[in-house]
Amino acid sequence: MTTPIPPIEGKTTVNLNRERAFELFTGSIGSWWPRQYHIGAAEVADIILEPHEGGRWFERGVDCSECDWGRVLAWEPPERVLFTWQIGGDWQSDPDPAHASEIEVRFHADGPEQTTVEVEQRHFERLVGGESVYGAIEHGGGGWVALLQAYSQMVATRIAQAQP
Repeated sequence: MTTPIPPIEGKTTVNLNRERAFELFTGSIGSWWPRQYHIGAAEVADIILEPHEGGRWFERGVDCSECDWGRVLAWEPPERVLFTWQIGGDWQSDPDPAHASEIEVRFHADGPEQTTVEVEQRHFERLVGGESVYGAIEHGGGGWVALLQAYSQMVATRIAQAQP
C-alpha cells in the first residue's frame, strides 16, 4: 500500500462573475501559466485545456510540437473542472492514467461580480516519483498559490484593459 501524500491547495478571489472566472481559468491557461513550467523540448507557445470530458491538457511548443500533461475528467461549467496531472518525478509525461494526480478547481460565486477559485491537487502517491513532484510544486515555485496569483493578475489586467 502506498502512503498517501497530502494535497496541495490554493485559493484566490477575482472580481468576475463565476461564468467568466471559469472561462478565463480554463480557456486562457496559456495566458497566465508561467512559461518556465513546462516539460516539452521546445519553448512554450501555448497551454491548452480542451473544454470537455476526455479532453487533453497539453502544451504546444513554438515548433508546433505537443506534450501531454493530462486529461479532463469532469467538465461542469461554471462550477467545477477536474483534470489529471500525468507528469512524474522525471518531469516527463506518463501516458498511464493510473499514474496521475488530480487537480480539482471549484468556482464559488461570492456575489454578482466576485468569485472565489479553489484548487486542490491530490493523489501524488499515484505518480512515479510523486514525492519529488509534490516537493517541487509545494516548495519549489510556490505551488498553486503562485499559479493562482498569476491567474488573478491576468484577470486584473483584463479588467483594467476593458475599462474606458
